[in-house]
Amino acid sequence: MQYDPIKKMLGRVFNTTPFLRRLFYRLLDLLLLRTWHVRRELKKWNRDHSTNGHILDAGSGFGQYSFFMAKKFRNKTIEGIDVKQEQIDDCNQFFAQSGLANATFFYGDLTEYQKPSAYTLILSVDVMEHIEEDVKVFKNFYQSLKAHGMLLISTPSDQGGSDVHPHQKDEEDKNASFIDEHVRDGYSLTEIREKLKRAGFTKIQARYQYGAPGKISWKLSMKIPILLINASKIFFIVLPFYYLITFPFCMILNFLDVRMNHKSGTGLIVKAWK
Repeated sequence: MQYDPIKKMLGRVFNTTPFLRRLFYRLLDLLLLRTWHVRRELKKWNRDHSTNGHILDAGSGFGQYSFFMAKKFRNKTIEGIDVKQEQIDDCNQFFAQSGLANATFFYGDLTEYQKPSAYTLILSVDVMEHIEEDVKVFKNFYQSLKAHGMLLISTPSDQGGSDVHPHQKDEEDKNASFIDEHVRDGYSLTEIREKLKRAGFTKIQARYQYGAPGKISWKLSMKIPILLINASKIFFIVLPFYYLITFPFCMILNFLDVRMNHKSGTGLIVKAWK
């Protein structure tokens, strides 16, 4: 399924006014389980790094993580990089309107971008599953981090992370990703550790997210709405009523997923230090 057209459509709707964009960020914060995990890790990191710092949001997208960091980490400088110029322009305009001068956005390709020893933290959320040359990107991250700097990654796992199931329409497509733009369905813990070591990282921590509660939350909060919108734009009218019913259940499931240790899960949270 093509996910990018839906994201573009949502971007056009919520970019109408700064209020709607802030509302969009708030909805993403609440509904996307990965945001719960990422924000929790960012808060932990900031408690140990209270001084000034330089952060790269690698694959900044709509800018929701940069927005969180720019507001909460006022003494930090955030740079967002992305390959979609439209989103870069939208973010720069919105952040200027919001008075957040500590965050700027620019166009760049992560397979080529390197800024030696520049960043205290590099954040990469839902990015690596879109890039074929992942080790090259990891090497660029390593070179761009300061000594003892940290890389924080959120990405699908190989335990069904791209919602791969053998129920597709024919044998040829049976292992197709739910989201067509992914170049890989997900990483195993061993694979991503080995690739990060090849890039130079020696201290690596990786754990599962989207365990049993998270899988249910994903289906309720994201998969079903995406399928409905993909089928017909008329379902935009239905979605508010759908979320009125499912929202409380999703919040409980997200809360449980963040606080549980999962033996398996469809997502990974990975931290690596230079």
